[in-house]
Amino acid sequence: MTQKDFKRYTITSALPYANGPLHIGHLAGAYLPADIFVRHLRLQKKDVVYVCGSDEHGAAITIKAKKEGTTPQAIIDQYHHQIKQSFEDFGIAFDIYHRTSSAIHHDLSQEFFLNLYEKGEFIEKFSDQYFDEEYQQFLADRYIIGTCPNCGNDNAYGDQCEKCGTSLSPTDLINPRSTLSGNAPILKPTKHWYLPLDKYQPWLEKWLLEGKKDIWKTNVYGQCSSWLKQGLQPRSMTRDLDWGIDVPLQEAEGKKLYVWMDAPIGYISATKQWAIDHNKDWQLYWKEQPNEADNSCLIHFIGKDNIVFHCITFPSILHAHGDYILPTQVPANEFLNLEGDKLSTSRNHAVWLHEYLEEFPNKQDELRYVLTSIMPETSDSEFTWKDYQARVNNELVAILGNFVNRVMILMHKYFEGKVLGGEKIKNQSLFDEIGKAYDDVDIYLGDFKFRNAIASVMDIARLGNRYLTENEPWKTFKESPEEAREVLQNCLHIIAHLATLSQAFLPYSSKKLFGMLNIERDVLSYDEEIIFKDGHQLNPATLLFEKIEDEVVEAQIKKLEDKKTEALAAIKSEVTPAKADISFDDFSALDIRTGKILTAEKVAKTKKLLKLTIDTGLDQRTVVSGIAEFFDPEKIVGQQVSILINLAPREIKGIISQGMVLMAENSDGKLTFVAPKEEFGVGSVVR
Repeated sequence: MTQKDFKRYTITSALPYANGPLHIGHLAGAYLPADIFVRHLRLQKKDVVYVCGSDEHGAAITIKAKKEGTTPQAIIDQYHHQIKQSFEDFGIAFDIYHRTSSAIHHDLSQEFFLNLYEKGEFIEKFSDQYFDEEYQQFLADRYIIGTCPNCGNDNAYGDQCEKCGTSLSPTDLINPRSTLSGNAPILKPTKHWYLPLDKYQPWLEKWLLEGKKDIWKTNVYGQCSSWLKQGLQPRSMTRDLDWGIDVPLQEAEGKKLYVWMDAPIGYISATKQWAIDHNKDWQLYWKEQPNEADNSCLIHFIGKDNIVFHCITFPSILHAHGDYILPTQVPANEFLNLEGDKLSTSRNHAVWLHEYLEEFPNKQDELRYVLTSIMPETSDSEFTWKDYQARVNNELVAILGNFVNRVMILMHKYFEGKVLGGEKIKNQSLFDEIGKAYDDVDIYLGDFKFRNAIASVMDIARLGNRYLTENEPWKTFKESPEEAREVLQNCLHIIAHLATLSQAFLPYSSKKLFGMLNIERDVLSYDEEIIFKDGHQLNPATLLFEKIEDEVVEAQIKKLEDKKTEALAAIKSEVTPAKADISFDDFSALDIRTGKILTAEKVAKTKKLLKLTIDTGLDQRTVVSGIAEFFDPEKIVGQQVSILINLAPREIKGIISQGMVLMAENSDGKLTFVAPKEEFGVGSVVR
């Protein structure tokens, strides 16, 4: 079945972590595109449920609580309400915004686990996992950071590198360290339950690689294909944590479900709660029906960092459980950057939604328009305040707002705002162009091309401006008032169609347009014909949009610069705390020698890694080092270094690395070699 063949739709947006506010990158990635798509479906009178909610489990919540000296419950309560209110104020039209801390969600997640457990789907095994000796605690993925083996990011988490998007296991990290103590963790055995993704690989290849080719977006299909080609491995579905959903087994006391086991189930539990609240049957939206044509079309809107979980892990869970529908589409977006840099919550380099709504009251549609116009559909895009200003002033104000204002003012000036004999548009060319716009919007949104769709709507405003300018009713009115009336009333029909078409994209502005036209409908579906009865009275003209002044933009740019300065100052004021004492014997176990770099080259498909050949005095060995951002390979040949030579060999990007080059890092993150100041014999022992 194609997407259009479905008569029922289940739409989800990624559950935001309830450990911080929303920023514009979140909006552009998973929420605004879903909201536009859902509104479009509703305008077509489709049966659709749109669900989301706060992800309130996982290590990110407890880490936030520890940093702020409070409890996980206080954190999730605070941010759930803030996020929910921000969505409401911005106009994201969820049918329900739920919580994974709810009883209905805990029950359903445990039911899923027990279903798979009783079927024998899990692999039960002891494995060595990282343990913080100082805190006497096993470390969940997000409690471990280290160097990403793929891109060299020094702050990759134990489950994923947020810089390059690679999904990881804690043992993949180079130089792992605990976020609790800052110490290097030890490995200690613990029992967990693993989902055998390798077992499901043949099924995934058939369902995904064969079934979704040329259907899913290239960035999504490409990432999935890459994962499957690498070969899937079993993934633990339980964690040693003190916050989350209890594993429903007596032998698993003190263990919680992995957040990526329970979070996607939150889509289902949210639908169940919505169904209870509205006397609906939730199973119609999630379970396979006897007749395939009665199945719901499941679409996940997410950011690219969640592709593997929604396209491989969650479908495998649904498949193993049985009788659940699988995603028809997963239109993941790439990342949105800000003013030439990546959005960063830790550095406070972001445009926060709640702050925007406070500082730009009643300007939700301005941000919706700009973010839709630059949406990172298949590659990263960038938001700048200057571009925001230009798009608002030069497009929303000068094109759409100007057209509406001119027509409304002229109608009131010449005809007291009264429509006579203007039931339908009386220009075939205009009629055809408007009809094509409806078709284009439908096609583009069906392909998740939101930028093209919003451009098609704006082209109708351009068409109206051109038609009005060419026919000059202000000139023809004196000699032929009826000719002027026909032109202006044709323009009224263009405005009415703009109001209809813009409902999915600019819901607040479309209501203003309907209000000016005196059309008393909150929503006008696409198939409802717009007819102005003879004698219809228009309401007074009001400004749709206002210009964004230079000082407003300059203030926002300065605000970001001030945040950056504050973040740097905070970093500089922090001195890395001393690690726990070690014995002299511990230090003596380290064999550090002076060495010299003989060759250096970049590691393919990485940004930070260099492959070095180093003369240690004992031998010549290969070392992979994450220093490529600070040193040109050609310029460090001959550089003296200090090298730890008895570090266990490790494979990094297919290269066996035999040692570690010692570096010093300052508060700005800059690296320098720890090396003798004068020429020193290679192989000399560093004591």
